[in-house]
Amino acid sequence: MDARALLKLGFQYFAQKDYEKACYYFNKALEIDDHFIPAYSALCEALNRMGEIEKALNVVNKWLSLENKDAKAHFALARLYVQKGLIEQAEKELEIAKSLSPLEKSNK
Repeated sequence: MDARALLKLGFQYFAQKDYEKACYYFNKALEIDDHFIPAYSALCEALNRMGEIEKALNVVNKWLSLENKDAKAHFALARLYVQKGLIEQAEKELEIAKSLSPLEKSNK
């Protein structure tokens, strides 16, 4: 099974709110392709929904180490910071996300 097929399978469990199984398949996708950005995004969100904020932070930081100009990653990090009560850091990440957003760039 390739990374995309594993991601799709993970999404099926995610839709059923079985986040633990979803995480299993998202991790399997990353074992096959550790640069597969959609799997980082999905894994981060599944962990967040399970209340595993620290694990989600680790995932989003790995994601950002691979793709630092991904507005979605910075937005995900901002959400996690808000949940941890780190409002100042969240605001900084939101500014970064906003500056990287294609929508923001088209409005300039």
